[in-house]
Amino acid sequence: MVRNPFIAIEGVIGVGKTTLARLMRDSFVAELLLEVFEENPFLSDFYADRERYAFQTQIFSLLSRYRQQYRVIGPTLSHSALISDYTFAKDRLFAHLNLSGDELSMYERVHSVLAEKIPMPDLVVYLRANVDTLMDRIAMRDRPYERAMSREYIADLRWAYERFFSEYTDAPILAIDTDDLNWVSDPEALALVIGRVRMSLEDGFEQPQLPMFETETPDGVKRVADEELVTTPRRRLADFQRWQQARDPDGAELGELYLNYMGLTQEVGELGSEA
Repeated sequence: MVRNPFIAIEGVIGVGKTTLARLMRDSFVAELLLEVFEENPFLSDFYADRERYAFQTQIFSLLSRYRQQYRVIGPTLSHSALISDYTFAKDRLFAHLNLSGDELSMYERVHSVLAEKIPMPDLVVYLRANVDTLMDRIAMRDRPYERAMSREYIADLRWAYERFFSEYTDAPILAIDTDDLNWVSDPEALALVIGRVRMSLEDGFEQPQLPMFETETPDGVKRVADEELVTTPRRRLADFQRWQQARDPDGAELGELYLNYMGLTQEVGELGSEA
């Protein structure tokens, strides 16, 4: 019996998740599972005062997402493919961005219990865009509760997504840079994305780029460097070398080649023992 595929589309606010999900539906003969934002009564207050309303907003979102996915995913996959414009796992990403201390601990306990009952996607399509693109798209759709979003918040969120999906292993990932893709007005762009999704469903895992490192700007705000994103589907040794140099610039400058070699040898040995 062929299993109906479950595709989840992810990315920062404004990147185009819902639009792409709707456009892909007919090609995959799929039903849609779309995230509901407007029902969260704390959302507009949260964007105006994040610290004060973070816990209420996060817990409400967690329970709402759980209720929706628990009721929809299993029954739908028994007879149809399913495309969702969010994953249940991403709620935890927002929690770590907005909560701390006892509030975060309480959230983690609730999330761990609920997550066990939610089916994993067969593929996560991770949409990327730079901050300028995201801000333009957010302004264009002009949702009332998004008008108070700051550029700094979107930059922080973008960085959190990069870190989250660099470590995500629950499902295969297809990362797509969207700055120069307009699948609404360009049929070729949409066909390109749909083709890549079909290939990834057949081939499986596609690893995203290693996370970029924050840089200190003159105003003291840490943001993600808007460097050109790597689009190759597999990590290369050079990617790890650049990542290590950014992570430990002092060690790189001191030329600790021997220590790096020994560390690499140890890691390869541990990998071999698991094979």
